[in-house]
Amino acid sequence: MKILLISPRFPVTYWGMQHALSIVGKRATIPPLGLLTVAALLPRQWALRLVDLNVQPLTEETLAWADAVLLGGMRIQAPSMHEVIARARALGRRTVVGGPGPTTAPEEFSDADVVVRGEVERIVEAVVAAIEDRRAGLVLEAPPERPALAEVPVPRFELLDRSAYTTMSLQTSRGCPFQCEFCDIIEIFGRRPRVKTDEQVLAELAALYALDHRGSVFLVDDNFIGNKPAVKGLLPKIARWQKERGYPFELYTEASLNLADDEPLMRAMVEAGFSSVFVGLESPSSESLAGAGKQQNLRRDLGDAVAAITRSGLEVMGGFIVGFDQDDREIFEAQRRFIQASPVVLAMVGLLTALPGTALTRRLSREGRLRERATGDQFARPNFDPAMDEATLLRGYADLMRALYHPDAYYDRCERLLEQAPAPVTRRKVTGRELRVLARALFFLGVRSPRRQRYWRLMARALRRAPGRLARAVAHAVQGEHMIRYTNEVLLPRLEAAIAEVTRDRARVGAQGAGA
Repeated sequence: MKILLISPRFPVTYWGMQHALSIVGKRATIPPLGLLTVAALLPRQWALRLVDLNVQPLTEETLAWADAVLLGGMRIQAPSMHEVIARARALGRRTVVGGPGPTTAPEEFSDADVVVRGEVERIVEAVVAAIEDRRAGLVLEAPPERPALAEVPVPRFELLDRSAYTTMSLQTSRGCPFQCEFCDIIEIFGRRPRVKTDEQVLAELAALYALDHRGSVFLVDDNFIGNKPAVKGLLPKIARWQKERGYPFELYTEASLNLADDEPLMRAMVEAGFSSVFVGLESPSSESLAGAGKQQNLRRDLGDAVAAITRSGLEVMGGFIVGFDQDDREIFEAQRRFIQASPVVLAMVGLLTALPGTALTRRLSREGRLRERATGDQFARPNFDPAMDEATLLRGYADLMRALYHPDAYYDRCERLLEQAPAPVTRRKVTGRELRVLARALFFLGVRSPRRQRYWRLMARALRRAPGRLARAVAHAVQGEHMIRYTNEVLLPRLEAAIAEVTRDRARVGAQGAGA
C-alpha cells in the first residue's frame, strides 16, 4: 500500500505565528505529531509520504501516487480536511480521517470513507483492514479502555522536512486530572494521566538528536505535571541526557497552575532544560473560575503563582478566556490590568467556545442556549447565547485585544519579564542557524519595522539587565511582530464585522416584531 499522510492547513491564528515565520526563515511552527505517531503504527512494508499543507501544497501528482489518504486534524482545520477529501475522492483514492475533530464530531466527516474516533493504538488492525477495504461509511471507535502509552512507538520523525519548522515536538503523557467545564481534553483523553516510560521519552529525544535537530522541542502534553510522581522521576534523566550532549534542546510545555506550589519540581524542570510553560490562567475573576470548574486556580493567588513560576526560571505563557456566564462588562478592564501588570508576554485571550462533547456544551444544550457546532475558532461570534449582551462582549473583547497588543503594551510586558526573570544558565553553544536568525531579526525588526525604536530599547535593556536573556528578547520581538499584526490586520476587522452582524440581526428581529 502507498499511504499519503496529510496535515490540513491551519488558518492564520495567534499560535500559527505566520507573520513571524518569514523573519526566522521557516514555514510552520510545529510538525503534525499525531500523524507521525500513526505512521509508526502502520505496517512497515507500506510506503509512506507526509504532506503538511502548512509547509507545502498538495500536488495532483502526489495525490495520484497514493492508494489511500490519511488526514488528522482539529476542528479549526476542518475546511482544509474537506477540501482534501473531495480532491482524493475525485481521483478514486480512499480517505481516512481521525484526530480531535473527527473524534468529537464524526457526523461532520461523512464525506470520508473511514472515520476513526479516539486513540488509535488499540484499533490499529481494524484501521489497517479499513484502509485495505473498499467500503465507505465506516466509523471505527476506540474501545472505552484507553491504551497504555507503553504501546506507543517512536514517531516517524524522518518523514518530516525538519528544516521547515521552528521547533520539533514529542509527547510524554495524555490526559489531565482536572475538570474544567469548557475543556475537551478530559473528554478525549480522560482524567487519569497516562505516561510513557522514561526510556520511551529518552528514545524520542535520541531520535530527534540523531536526525541533527538542535534547538526547541515542545512537549505537547495536555498537562505535563498531571502525574507529578512520574514527572519527578523523569526530569533528572532528561537533565542527565541533556548534560551529556551539551544541552542540545530547549524544552517547553503546558502545565496547570499548581506547578507554582512545587519549587523542587520547577527547579528540576529548569535543570532539564525547560525555559517556558503555557498555563491556563483563564480569568482574574474568582466567580468566573468557580463557574468554569477551574478549582486549581482558585486555590492560589494568580499573580503570586505567575511570579513564583517566573522567578524559578520558567517563562509563563498565559491562556485567558472572556465570556463566562459570570463575566460582566468590568471583566475586560480586569483582564487588561492583570495581564499588563504581569510578566506574561504571550497572553492568548479567546472568547469562550462550547466545544463538542464538553460539560459546557451539555449544560448549554440543556439550557437551550446552543446556536451551532463549534468550529474551533475562538475569535468570532460565540456559538451559544452568552449571558452578557453579545455586542458588549464583542466590543469589550476587541478593546481588550487592541490594548494588549498595542506595540507599547507588548514591549512593556517584554521588559517586565526581563526585570523579574532570573538570568538563565548558559548551557550550550549558539548554533549557526540561531546566528542567522539573529541577523535576520536585526534587519527585519531593527531596520525595517515601524516598531524598531522599541526593539532597540528592548535589546539595550536585555544587554544591561541580563545578557543571557538576549536570545529570548529577540524571540519575543519576533513573536511580537506576528501578535501585533494579527491583532490589527485580522482579529479586529473580524470582530468589527461580527459586531455589525449582531446589529443587523437585531434590526431584522425588530423589524419582524414590528411587522407582527
